[in-house]
Amino acid sequence: MSNERINLGRRGENVSVKFLKKQGYKIMQTNYRCSVGEVDIIAKDNNVLCFVEVKTRKSQEFGLPEEAVDWRKQMKLAKVALTYLKEKKICEQDLRFDVVSVYPDHIKLIKDAFIVRMDYSY
Repeated sequence: MSNERINLGRRGENVSVKFLKKQGYKIMQTNYRCSVGEVDIIAKDNNVLCFVEVKTRKSQEFGLPEEAVDWRKQMKLAKVALTYLKEKKICEQDLRFDVVSVYPDHIKLIKDAFIVRMDYSY
């Protein structure tokens, strides 16, 4: 991945953190990494634990940023979320997957962007 893309992604994540805070989210962690993958932001929206994927684009030439969160990415995010829950010994917690779409002069929050059935037995 080029430095330009890495920097664009970082800028998008920084903008997203500020945006989510203004929306009332409490940021718990950014760039959580585990053996399964990574999630950009973990936050609380009231009593709901949110796993937030940030997608940033310079333009809409290749589609909207949120369109990059396909079913493969959704499954990976679900596995990362499950790993996080196990690691932190969190159970009986409402959770959801949100996406923040960032492109020039526009930021959009998609709450409950997708639903994944998860097995919490551990």
